[in-house]
Amino acid sequence: MKPHEPMQVGIVTIQPQRQAITIELPGRTSARLIAEIRPQVGGIVQKRLFEEGTQVNAGQVLYEIDPASFRATYASAEANVAKAEATVSSLVITARRNVELVKIDAISQQANDESQAALKQAQAELGMAKAALQTARINLERTRITAPIAGRVDTSTVTPGALVTANQEAALTTVQQLNPLYVDITQSSADLLRLKHELANGTLKKIAPNEAPIRLLLEDGSTYLHPGRLQFSGVTVNPGTGAVRLRALVPNPDGLLMPGMYVRALLEPGVAEQALMVPQEGITRTATGSASALVVGVDSKVEKRALTVTRAIGRLWQVTSGIQAGDQVIVDGLQRVKVGDVVKPVLVGTDSVQSGSKVPSAPPVAAR
Repeated sequence: MKPHEPMQVGIVTIQPQRQAITIELPGRTSARLIAEIRPQVGGIVQKRLFEEGTQVNAGQVLYEIDPASFRATYASAEANVAKAEATVSSLVITARRNVELVKIDAISQQANDESQAALKQAQAELGMAKAALQTARINLERTRITAPIAGRVDTSTVTPGALVTANQEAALTTVQQLNPLYVDITQSSADLLRLKHELANGTLKKIAPNEAPIRLLLEDGSTYLHPGRLQFSGVTVNPGTGAVRLRALVPNPDGLLMPGMYVRALLEPGVAEQALMVPQEGITRTATGSASALVVGVDSKVEKRALTVTRAIGRLWQVTSGIQAGDQVIVDGLQRVKVGDVVKPVLVGTDSVQSGSKVPSAPPVAAR
């Protein structure tokens, strides 16, 4: 190279492009439905009728409590109903007869009133007996503890022979619906506010009217195969963290996801139709975090531009101010040039920049 030959630098020409906006946020999985199984009557557990960790159906019997005392109570209540019905039948006949007899003065009005009152009392006692029978029936049915929802059943905390009490604090087991399941995600209120502004002013377009698709990255770094949908955004900001909780619904047909797993959620809330994307290699930051880039300007001279950067998408930064379409941003050779230098720009592709390939360095100057 001649002594005054301009230094070669690798540049990328910035052009507007349609860019799907991707946001990566931390999240935890949780069951869509959870039912803690507790007894509603007390007694001795006779049987456990499920295999731990298997899928159970709604209404499936999980435990049986010794029903002997409840059957006796039910039989007694049935007998009381029969007795009350017989009493009512007898008093109905007497009351009807007395209504006719009082018309011909065969009995006193007082005797007729007493027979009518006795009938009403017997009818009330019959109602009480039927209510007691219904209670006894319910308690007898509750000796068979069933699953209120379909889902995967957890481990059992009791074995046959254990004594349980009605509405005890400790659950016998838990049934969780895991397909689909929820992913609870946290996002800073500042980022959420900026996103809403961009959607409102048209900088971003929504992909779907009321939902945003998401993908999950698992703890081992692999990508989960089944995409989900963001369905809920919290309405309260956590004062301690300044974050808002988002909730997504994700299919789990293979049972790979389990409640409590840590995941990274990749959200796509919208699309920027005219995004200006700059490779990370072309952007430098000061100690205060301000972003800037070196651009090949008029007469191939290096200019420094202060940039406003919004978000990173892969190895590209979305820039909203400081550069324009057609600007040539230096992505290779930044350390060899300074503002005002005349350079020789060599176009490199974005793919080359991301893969780490570099523009060949200029050969050393030959000694005279």
